[in-house]
Amino acid sequence: MQIHLKTLGCRLNEAELETWAQAFQAQGHSITQKISMAQLVVINSCAVTQDAARKSRQLIRRIHRENPQAKLVVSGCYATLNQQEAQALLGVDLVVSNKDKAQLVDRALQELTFDSMPEMATEPSEIALFTRGRQRAFVKVQDGCRYRCTFCIVTVARGEEVSRALEEIITEINTLHAQGINEAILTGVHLGGYGSDNGENIVSLIRAILDQTQIARLRLGSLEPWELTDDFFDLFNNPRLMPHLHLPLQSGSDSVLRRMARRCKTEEYALIVARLRAQIPHFNITTDIIVGFPDETQEEWQASMAFIEACTFGHIHIFTYSPREGTKAATLPNPVPHDIKKQRSEELHTLAKIMKQDFYTQNLNEQFEVLWEGQREIIDENHVRVFGYTPNYLRVACDIPSTQLIENMITPYEMKQVDTDYALGEIFLN
Repeated sequence: MQIHLKTLGCRLNEAELETWAQAFQAQGHSITQKISMAQLVVINSCAVTQDAARKSRQLIRRIHRENPQAKLVVSGCYATLNQQEAQALLGVDLVVSNKDKAQLVDRALQELTFDSMPEMATEPSEIALFTRGRQRAFVKVQDGCRYRCTFCIVTVARGEEVSRALEEIITEINTLHAQGINEAILTGVHLGGYGSDNGENIVSLIRAILDQTQIARLRLGSLEPWELTDDFFDLFNNPRLMPHLHLPLQSGSDSVLRRMARRCKTEEYALIVARLRAQIPHFNITTDIIVGFPDETQEEWQASMAFIEACTFGHIHIFTYSPREGTKAATLPNPVPHDIKKQRSEELHTLAKIMKQDFYTQNLNEQFEVLWEGQREIIDENHVRVFGYTPNYLRVACDIPSTQLIENMITPYEMKQVDTDYALGEIFLN
């Protein structure tokens, strides 16, 4: 049977898709990138914002229109928080909540009726990751979150914290590396909470991966800044741990942070930023910012913008606040008017673009080890432009002969010129 997998949202959703893909393949089915070829479509939905929930509904409807004969399974946060609504959408055959995700593959194969029989089981080296054209692997290490930030619906949708066994994670990364993967990215709803239920912690996990695997590059997903202990910083002395962290700030105003129930003050956040950049030159720190949180005054907004600018982020994910039923923030008074939220969002987007360009500029004429991905753009009949990422997560490109193949290779590279969304430079091959 041909199966198409689709996701919206976070890296955790990506990691879960990889797990399902390998499980389907282990039972003799194959993964297809073409919706029209699939007998089964699995959607991992998102509901972090109202807009994300809307896009999840649109995706479900679109996929059913494109392939009405395929069985359709929907999981993820939208399906969990709006189970009856998701089940009622035209074409949906099965809804699997987040708490039952581990059984999704078995439930889909057991509860749905298919006309086709499984193909011969794939070879162990024939993994879904490469079927989907990826050179990096997202590895889910935990689920759930014990914190209750007032704006967050994901903690409601994902439930309590559950960590995977350390040995299981090590085995997965070693398997991925044996299959040719050069970079593993650790993901979780609350990545820094890894081990809260099994006696481990995020530091012991990273140390074990660095000690017990040979994966060339290890990258971390989003981490809450208040959970970075002194021994965590020491981990970056190992060059296999990539010098990039996504540290959600959410606001640069301490009074707004208190209303959000965030556990880190701006002063503490600034010290973390300074420490990382002092330790490793060109350390890339990216973040999330919520614009227009309830009762956000102009003074708070100005303070937030000033702090954000002082931090000089490499990239900012910007979210315009929207109330989510079931969160404390949805009950707060004095919502910010739509036109003001729009104006502030535009201001922040402008600043974020400037900071991103500045960070690229700071890295010009520096040499990096770049992992090259599969995307190729034709320059002329003899040359193509290839793309990859530096250790500090800058997207870069290089023009090479069209006959040259460097996909999934790690090579020395020097940045020479900043383009709109990436940098151009030169590659060095032995």
